Amino acid sequence: MEINPNIFREYDIRGIVDKDLAPDVVRTLGQAMGTYFREHGRRLVAVGRDCRLSSPSYGLALSAGLRAAGCDTVDLGTVPTPLLYFAIFYKNYEAGVMITGSHNPPEYNGFKMMSGHDTLFGETIQEIYRIIRDGRILSDKEGTASDYSLIPEYQDYVVAGIKPRRRLKVVIDAGNGTGGVVAVPIFKRLGAGVVELFCEMDGRFPNHHPDPTLPEAMEALVKTVLAEHADVGVAYDGDADRIGVVDDQGHLIWGDQLLIFFARDILKTNPGRAIISEVKATKVLYDEIARLGGRPIMYRTGHSLIKKKIKEENAVLAGEMSGHIFFADRWFGFDDAIYSSARLYELLAGTDVKLSTMLAGLPKTFSTPEIRIYASDEVKFKIVDEVKAELSRKYPVIDIDGVRAIMPKGWGLVRASNTQAVLVLRFEAETEADLEAIQKEVKGAVERAIKKLGK
Repeated sequence: MEINPNIFREYDIRGIVDKDLAPDVVRTLGQAMGTYFREHGRRLVAVGRDCRLSSPSYGLALSAGLRAAGCDTVDLGTVPTPLLYFAIFYKNYEAGVMITGSHNPPEYNGFKMMSGHDTLFGETIQEIYRIIRDGRILSDKEGTASDYSLIPEYQDYVVAGIKPRRRLKVVIDAGNGTGGVVAVPIFKRLGAGVVELFCEMDGRFPNHHPDPTLPEAMEALVKTVLAEHADVGVAYDGDADRIGVVDDQGHLIWGDQLLIFFARDILKTNPGRAIISEVKATKVLYDEIARLGGRPIMYRTGHSLIKKKIKEENAVLAGEMSGHIFFADRWFGFDDAIYSSARLYELLAGTDVKLSTMLAGLPKTFSTPEIRIYASDEVKFKIVDEVKAELSRKYPVIDIDGVRAIMPKGWGLVRASNTQAVLVLRFEAETEADLEAIQKEVKGAVERAIKKLGK
């Protein structure tokens, strides 16, 4: 079968509906995944799906392929991605596949995979492709099919572990993804006053793009928090593994800032433990973790990579700018925006301090959001290498993921995205003038590299 090799990405399999992912392709993918699972001693596979219009038919095709390889499938139905992870950790299913396009536009869909407690990424995803390419697909006695309703069990588990001291008003913007129908009942059971925003599932995402890292996607949440005089606003991406937060004054709280709140709370009872973030995160975060007696670790971007690093370092918490937050404290170490929002609620409900004032004592810095520049998959890593060669002649650099140049008054980052044909840039400095100067210098290096190599 002809399958576009480019759908086998770093962290998932993802493509355009009916172009890259026709039903017969999805069935073949399922049989290849089943072959991989069987080769690694796994047979019982949980399957979940998001609310995209293509997801129900893909669920049928994928599960048929898994069973053709001899796997037994458990259909979890329409659930957020974290509930697929929860099924693996809590119900001890041997493997799992989540059908989701995550935060991508409606015309995309894809598959996130787990074998045991390990998320498949990188070479393991390429192995799925090689199974198809080399004709190694396993055909076996057809596996069994069953269903399981996991949402009530997940909700009970989250509610039992969260102990708010007082009642707060929360606005929840689910972006018409899968998070709202699961999260809203949790918050109501916790005693919150809940204002629902786009909590009805609709795979067309008619109200805004389901990506809380985009300021334009957060506009309705900001307006509603202010209009309702709410204590906090929470947004989820399409499959609810990424969180966005708005404080009581309508300001966006990015993932690295959110980690500071959680680190302050968790390190009180976990002194000396590791907390992990990524190369895009503010220096203030790493300095604050160290000040609090924790062990800050800067690592590569990517939820699969972070989860692996949590295990290696026995970390208690991790997070990314994108809103993937991973609790290993009182939780399982996977990224879960619904659980993260419940922990934030508990934290805020345990104090009389407003969220908008909690970062007041930190050093003031000036930073940019992520800046994305198109660069083809063929040249994007070469561009980063050119930039690294130029900047490393003048500054210390961190090169675990792209190049983060440490300058006298701040830092600048250039990295190649593992999921898109783009370069990702971010900058932070002590003053606005320093920020402008750092941007100018680093962008100049990028432009010279592009001129040399092309886009």
